[in-house]
Amino acid sequence: MSTLANASAIPDAHTCEQARLTRDPRFDGLFFTAVTSTRIYCRPVCPAPTAKRFTYYASAAAAEAGGYRPCLRCRPELSPGDGTWRRGDALLARALKLIEQGVLDEQPLSALAERVDIGERQLRRLFVERLGVSPMGVHGTRRLLFAKQLLTETAMPITEVALAAGFGSLRRFNAAFLDAYRMAPRDLRKQRVEVPGETLKLRLGYRPPYDFVAMLEVLRGRALPGVEVVDATSYSRVFGSSHAPGWLRVSQWPASHRLADDHALQLELHGARPSQMLEIIHRLRRMFDLDADPRAIADALGADARLRPLLKQHAGLRVPSGWDGFESAVLALIGPQRGVARARTLAARLSHHFGQPLPAPLVPGLDHLFPTPEALADADLESAGLTHACARTLRAMARALLEDHVDFKPERTLDDFTARWGALPGIGPRTAQDLALRVLGHPDAFPADDRVLRRAVPNDGSRMSTKALTARAEAWRPWRAYAVMHLWKDSMGPAKATSRASPPSTNIPVKTTLLERTPPRARQPGRRR
Repeated sequence: MSTLANASAIPDAHTCEQARLTRDPRFDGLFFTAVTSTRIYCRPVCPAPTAKRFTYYASAAAAEAGGYRPCLRCRPELSPGDGTWRRGDALLARALKLIEQGVLDEQPLSALAERVDIGERQLRRLFVERLGVSPMGVHGTRRLLFAKQLLTETAMPITEVALAAGFGSLRRFNAAFLDAYRMAPRDLRKQRVEVPGETLKLRLGYRPPYDFVAMLEVLRGRALPGVEVVDATSYSRVFGSSHAPGWLRVSQWPASHRLADDHALQLELHGARPSQMLEIIHRLRRMFDLDADPRAIADALGADARLRPLLKQHAGLRVPSGWDGFESAVLALIGPQRGVARARTLAARLSHHFGQPLPAPLVPGLDHLFPTPEALADADLESAGLTHACARTLRAMARALLEDHVDFKPERTLDDFTARWGALPGIGPRTAQDLALRVLGHPDAFPADDRVLRRAVPNDGSRMSTKALTARAEAWRPWRAYAVMHLWKDSMGPAKATSRASPPSTNIPVKTTLLERTPPRARQPGRRR
């Protein structure tokens, strides 16, 4: 016998029932099953025998607010987030992104409500209506589940686990954990030998299908030499400061160590302070688009005859974004000058001229931190090989970030973000949409006047007008960015991809911006026009 808690926010009872009985991983994180007799809640993929009486909840936070504890077998902390709620411009999505960034760690609920421009009571009502729990409940569950993962998968001291989860003291952490889960943190801890300086290994769950190889191909084309390394099986990068640097690597979770129905990437983390860990996890989940719901995206885009076969051909294609907004914006703006390969060369020069070198490479290929906006705002960028037009635009962008004229704040809507960035000299609306795509990973970003897209949609050698493409793409909302990725990938094709000297660039077409129009005075003397 089953019941639905907060039925408007989760799939219907029949869908939940079928997903639970078949342990369908496509629904992992979209709802949770709370067993009435044991007072434990599980993921839909839980391998435990099915119970007779249970309730479906829209979120882990709602289940915990109902008095249930997380299952120790399927581990709800490993489930991906619901991408429908956590992405896009809806008020709830923007509020959840702010919570994931830790806005409630040290600020009251009123601060969150102010940043999304809504009253505190209205915000609380919206969360209860859609998620079945208040914003503070979502925040508290997020911290405790992350602590549970660290206790289960790592040898971190419990004091550091408490700090990593956002608790100011060990006493408060112990009390909150005991109250929520009816056990002390030490009772959950695996018995293992402490290894000083050990590299942490954590699971990053996703809903299948997921094309990790395609994701790495895109990231390889955008990788910043000295700062990032992308090979055939993993992504690595440096973070932190030159005084306290760290590095991370993301790869597929080893098949020999997988749990039942385990769909996850592996994060190897070294040198991260406990206070940095939740932010790192948040960045990586956004960067690798791990909370996307392929089923909802396919339902929305599959009605278009051009996209339907592409969705079947590349079912696990996601929208990758960058680790850092400023890094990604710099690479996006200098890219159109000479193409992807040349852009990476110029980015490497910027890193070595104006970034922070590390005392010693952390791992092979990781030896620099990318320059900050402060370092580039008044720098002689032409000395690194940039044209005068490009250097002027990058300096203007750096100063605009420092003066808060533009930013990468999660509460920005797509229209607000593109309007602010499009107003900067040398950028314009199309480049602003491209920034929203590759910097924010916004699910609805859409550079409608992109030449490749305008040819890719008709697929007969003709080119659609920007107006016609924009009109057709209205039916793709709010997932237009996924349509862009599918069309870009299809436009390159296997033959074109293998013929290029730089395989990473095959998924990202070279696009034209104002930076491409180099003024005559910036041309090298004696160069033929």
